[in-house]
Amino acid sequence: MIGLGRFGASLARTLAEAGYDVLGVDVLEERIRPLTNVLTHVVQADATDEEVLRSLGIRNFDVCVVTISSNIQSSILTTLMVKELGVSLVVAKARDEQHGKVLQKIGADRVVFPERDMGVRLAQNLIAGNILDHIELSPDNSIAEVEVGERLVGKNLRQLDLRSRLGLNVMAIKRGHEVSVSPKADDVVQEGDVLVVIGPNEGIRKLESR
Repeated sequence: MIGLGRFGASLARTLAEAGYDVLGVDVLEERIRPLTNVLTHVVQADATDEEVLRSLGIRNFDVCVVTISSNIQSSILTTLMVKELGVSLVVAKARDEQHGKVLQKIGADRVVFPERDMGVRLAQNLIAGNILDHIELSPDNSIAEVEVGERLVGKNLRQLDLRSRLGLNVMAIKRGHEVSVSPKADDVVQEGDVLVVIGPNEGIRKLESR
């Protein structure tokens, strides 16, 4: 994890708590200090220095996440060097669309826009009362958690036939604290259930309206 600002620190902490080995790198000591006993290893260093990256053995890591975005030049330079040093999967945080395009052109395998994506998810939740969460996969397709409306209660998935009617696949049914993954066609939808669906945004909007 190169860059331990709010986004980078939160991501690094979550990965470490999930049991992954995480190396955190940042040029500022005040960002390093709170994570000393949380991450596998933390280093105060300038990641735009290629020799520093080599000394850290960056090429031995499966994934490198570059979360520098305030300094676009440092973000681009670090991403380029990390990729050239042989890291197979490089994820880079972008400040805006133009920044993101440059990161993709220099080899970032995935570019993320945390502020934009969170804004989109919040807007979706505010617009559609029955949609509890929304993850955009592409401009036209998403994963969404949709609270079941009265018209769907008491019917099984075969009767709902969401795949042929709306182009949606039901990935799971959430019922209280229980989650049924890959539910069967005979599973009956109950009041309070949440359907986790994947498919076209238009289909998700139609399901929400029901």
